[in-house]
Amino acid sequence: MGEVRVQMELANAGDEYAAANGWLGAESVRRQVVDVVADTGAVMMMIPEDLVNALGLRFVRKVLVTYADERKATANVAGPLTVKVGDRSAIIEVIVGPPTGDPLLGQIPLEAMDLHVDCAKRQLVPRPISPYLPLLAMK
Repeated sequence: MGEVRVQMELANAGDEYAAANGWLGAESVRRQVVDVVADTGAVMMMIPEDLVNALGLRFVRKVLVTYADERKATANVAGPLTVKVGDRSAIIEVIVGPPTGDPLLGQIPLEAMDLHVDCAKRQLVPRPISPYLPLLAMK
């Protein structure tokens, strides 16, 4: 099947808040367009430490992470980060990965944006029942 990669815009959500309130110029919002791997086996999003630093995200806590090879390690969590794919966006926290690694898009941001991985077309798509806005269950 191969991996599903997608371009996303990432932005420092704190900067966006400051710009929306007139405390920071819109041109000063730290943002990057990056190529990410959609990984339905990952729970959160992981971005490399150098990208976390470039976006000016703050470290908020530590977590224990289990990697695909079953090893466990402590990792930092940073945020808040705005992620955007097409016209869908969410504000999330991210796992801080090794510098220069591939960003991984996990289940939490996929669910928040109500996007699904279409392996056949190798792209992210909105669910057919919610093509215009994310439909989130509140049960």
